[in-house]
Amino acid sequence: MTAILERQSQAGNLLSTMRTLRKIVRNPMEAWPEAVYREPMVVSHMLGRKTVFICAPDLIQQVLVDDSESFVKAESMRRSLEPGLGQGILTAEGNRWRLQRRVAAPVFRPAHVNSFLPAMLRASRDMRDRWAELPSGAAIDVSQQMTRVTFEIILETMLSGAGDADLGKLEVSIRDFLESSSWATALSAIGAPLWTPFPGKRRSERACAFLKQAVGDRISERRRTGERREDLLSLMLDAKDPETGDGLNDIDIRDNILTFIGAGHETTALALTWTFYLLARHPEIERRILDEVEQVTGGDPLRPEQVAELVYTRQVVQEAMRVFPPVAMVVRQSVRDLQLGGERVAAGDNVFVPIYAVHHHSALWPDPDRFDPDRFLPEAVKGRHRWSYLPFGAGPRICIGMGFALLEAVAILATLLPSVRLSAEPSFVPTPKLRVTMRPAEGMPMRVERRAA
Repeated sequence: MTAILERQSQAGNLLSTMRTLRKIVRNPMEAWPEAVYREPMVVSHMLGRKTVFICAPDLIQQVLVDDSESFVKAESMRRSLEPGLGQGILTAEGNRWRLQRRVAAPVFRPAHVNSFLPAMLRASRDMRDRWAELPSGAAIDVSQQMTRVTFEIILETMLSGAGDADLGKLEVSIRDFLESSSWATALSAIGAPLWTPFPGKRRSERACAFLKQAVGDRISERRRTGERREDLLSLMLDAKDPETGDGLNDIDIRDNILTFIGAGHETTALALTWTFYLLARHPEIERRILDEVEQVTGGDPLRPEQVAELVYTRQVVQEAMRVFPPVAMVVRQSVRDLQLGGERVAAGDNVFVPIYAVHHHSALWPDPDRFDPDRFLPEAVKGRHRWSYLPFGAGPRICIGMGFALLEAVAILATLLPSVRLSAEPSFVPTPKLRVTMRPAEGMPMRVERRAA
């Protein structure tokens, strides 16, 4: 009898493990405990391993800001990202990360970021003109369209002169790499070796090899010719560590360019995709954007120096990134035993910051599912904990391209919206799906109509 019960218990554990793995592969957010939307901390034992979910801003501050040296990127995240992004600023640890951060930081100062605005506006106007040629009411996938415009911007600002590159193959390669991430996460969770096969692994490996070769060739060409352009690659080739005077080697430059291309265009594209969906559901908010753009521009084409004046439009993007954060989860692994909110966390334990849940937490946000850009009025921002809003992470590893992304999103939105109106079917409700970034599982099918002149 005992043996039968043991076998039943083992079968039950195996079944539970398989269910969890299926959830992680399909959509890791489905494996989160429901309590993360209302409790400050939730301790779970997923796949037999202790995992601590933290949603209280003071605990987030401890992990990502105050005691960040006690945590590293979790193995599951490194395993997902390193095949495509190498040891760039997003994945590197320790001294290698600190060197890259110091060298790259000046590149993302406001003066440099603002210098990219003309390229952002050119690409936005090209997208607007392409939409204007479509029949009124034409069906488009907004997620694909936003991916294309942000990809064009990222290539021009990061890797200008790449006009002869195969944009389609670059886009597909990035998508193939990101799509495999959930398998890498799931296999890491059960301790499977790196060589473990999974559906799409060879396709992902080919994609990663192509991306590294394409960017590596550009770097080699610039080194060989000494050519410099007004782009990130030239800035990184010439950048020096302010402390040591050292520059970055070609591998580090390649990995960082790939990081900014892969992560940079994807996150902004998704922020805009979700924003257009929310505006289609809230025409009164869309009207406020249109009124602001009209007031700032006087009906003329948007100029680079006017983008900073679009305060409400920026609030709309910020609120959209609260409701649908493109980066919906941060995972850290403790490197020592410590106390976290009264819970003992041992070295090697995973600590999850479920950003999507934090942004929808009932104790942090009144009516958290409501779309309300006025949450980002200055007085509202001052009235809440800084780390209750985490679209770009927090602490020393906060996204270095945050200013670039917000500027780009506002510029694109303010260029497109006065010319077209996007609408979604009333019954359409997109499903957020986590693949490193959080994207609509069904894409974002919408109809585009020209506004009356």
